[in-house]
Amino acid sequence: MKFRRSERLIDMTNYLLDHPRQLVPLTFFAERYASAKSSISEDLAIIKETFENRGIGTIQTVPGASGGVKFFVKVSHEEAAPFINELCDLIANPDRLLPGGYLYLTDILGDPQVVQKAGRIIASAYTEAKIDVVMTVATKGIPLAYAVASQLNVPVVIVRRDSKVTEGPTVSINYVSGSTKRIQTMLLSKRSMKEGSRVLVVDDFMKAGGTVMGMISLLEEFNGYLAGIAVLVEAERIQERLVDEYTSLVQLSNVDLKEKKINVQAGNYFKK
Repeated sequence: MKFRRSERLIDMTNYLLDHPRQLVPLTFFAERYASAKSSISEDLAIIKETFENRGIGTIQTVPGASGGVKFFVKVSHEEAAPFINELCDLIANPDRLLPGGYLYLTDILGDPQVVQKAGRIIASAYTEAKIDVVMTVATKGIPLAYAVASQLNVPVVIVRRDSKVTEGPTVSINYVSGSTKRIQTMLLSKRSMKEGSRVLVVDDFMKAGGTVMGMISLLEEFNGYLAGIAVLVEAERIQERLVDEYTSLVQLSNVDLKEKKINVQAGNYFKK
């Protein structure tokens, strides 16, 4: 079946968006559309220019007989800024305050539009890093982890705090919570991750970083490598931050329970 050029452009665009960071040989597209490689190359040049002009991402060419093209998501700071500002406004709503100074974030993490945009921005910060797995801890960080993983085209592994019979044999570690200083346990199925994997740790909220450090310790049991740490919201004014290198979209600077005020600003994403 012969495709018109407009049909090729639409289908190629959709395929590349669905297969980020995956090497696609030119012969694949040539056979798919019954077109010459020269025509495919011209189409890819158009898609690449459009992606870059619209802040969608970029297409990289891999030369050689076994080469092809790869799509990488890339969000500019100019495109990310309005969303992060909107996210700050959402989180700053005083109705989110819960007893004890906690914030209600479940509705945000349950909004597909918000989570997908946040995931795309986080993935953009690590799009060219070598990452095999996205790791998160159950339960609130799971939607964000999947959103990031879908843009990086890698699987998600979920660290749990209690054993599930469906998980099979597990590896468990004890860690000290950075905020409460209590000893807690987390575990991960032995089948969930290969040894030597490069892991991006993703979480919804980070205070002192005890939970993240626990995941890093668990990662060491698999002889894995930490490729990066990303969080949706970080708390400021923490005396003993256990984590130094990380990416955050939003920074919670102060919570005033008496005045019912939540001070929020952009995280360190723009400083990366």
